[in-house]
Amino acid sequence: MANFVICVDSGDYPASLEVRKLYEVIADESGEKIDHVRIVDESGEDYLYPRKLFIPVNLPAAVERQLLAGAAA
Repeated sequence: MANFVICVDSGDYPASLEVRKLYEVIADESGEKIDHVRIVDESGEDYLYPRKLFIPVNLPAAVERQLLAGAAA
């Protein structure tokens, strides 16, 4: 799974997910087993969501480093 995904459908979570927004994926083996991804949603907390709501995005390494560095700051 890519380190980032774009939300393409907010499903039953319109208050928690923004369509067309980029989200960082947090590794979660148990979530992967049930076809879910863990992300930090609009509440600021991390939750599992169905993988079908997202499309994986492969970003250039430099862009990914910048995004991750900005999140850590």
